[in-house]
Amino acid sequence: MAKPPPKAKPHPPIFLVKSEPDVFGWDQQVANGVEPWTGVRNAQAANVLRAMQVGDRVFFYHSNSGKEVVGIVEVVRTAYPDPTDETGRWVCVDVKTVSKLPQPVPLAAIKAEPRLEGIGLIRQSRLSVMPIAPEHAAVILEMAGA
Repeated sequence: MAKPPPKAKPHPPIFLVKSEPDVFGWDQQVANGVEPWTGVRNAQAANVLRAMQVGDRVFFYHSNSGKEVVGIVEVVRTAYPDPTDETGRWVCVDVKTVSKLPQPVPLAAIKAEPRLEGIGLIRQSRLSVMPIAPEHAAVILEMAGA
């Protein structure tokens, strides 16, 4: 008798986007369902947006107040001209709500976790959109109880 195939593991988040919760927070993302990720005005962050593909998972991070990873969204539309940009230089992607993390993962806990040494969230703390290595994503999911 053949063994059943192993269950597919959930596709881990491989990016992270930051938003100030008092400007646009997780609850608004959930209420909207699908949201264009606009307003990115940093060349490095814009290049990360351009690299995102439909189906990529993305950690949703509350910056400034909260400073914690709170949920997961998924890219549903690749980079296109940001409608909030009058110069035509910047791009955005559309993301849809996937799930709230069972428990938020605070920045302090990320900094204290040796397995997350070198993560962009610490190295490039001002960057608003960044890739997350799969091994780092797995640790964050573990810390969240996911």
